[in-house]
Amino acid sequence: MIGSLRGPVLERLPPATVLVEVGGVGYLCAVTAPTYGELEPGTDVFLHVHHHIREDAQTLYGFVSRTERDTFDVLVATHGVGPALAMAILSTYAPPALASAVAAGDIPALTAVPGIGKKTAERLMVELRERLEMPSGDHSTLARSAVPSAEVREALVSLGYGAEEIRDAMGNVRDGGNSESLLREALSVLGARRAG
Repeated sequence: MIGSLRGPVLERLPPATVLVEVGGVGYLCAVTAPTYGELEPGTDVFLHVHHHIREDAQTLYGFVSRTERDTFDVLVATHGVGPALAMAILSTYAPPALASAVAAGDIPALTAVPGIGKKTAERLMVELRERLEMPSGDHSTLARSAVPSAEVREALVSLGYGAEEIRDAMGNVRDGGNSESLLREALSVLGARRAG
């Protein structure tokens, strides 16, 4: 089993695979969208690897942190979550953000992930609450802090924005603040995107 890779990135292959050379051998490794964006060819990288073996294929999934890889392991061990969906989740949310959303019961946050509908999100919320290590601190505080972002997502959906636009906007607003200020900031981001 391959547990990690260290070496230069030789090539990036869309949508989210990198070719990493280790000791003269090139390993194709699927990565999250944010990691793919950072790993330019020529970049030296160390990836924590999940080596996924099926009867018909072997796939390497690479993560820049052990926490990401551990979260991926938890996700693929969850009923109904395969590697592709687990990567989609981690491409949308870093592990602390995912744990906060789960602790808060933020269903709209999970439905922002491509491939997750409301029923799947509700089931995942129950299963992941037991499996994920919640961030340190008071979960009720985390839940209260996540409420404004959930309200903003719902408001943006009602205004006709798509899931990808909403995900992009929410990734560019500052945490904290009330629903009104977050909504103003998100609309500002979305307005700038559409104008550009």
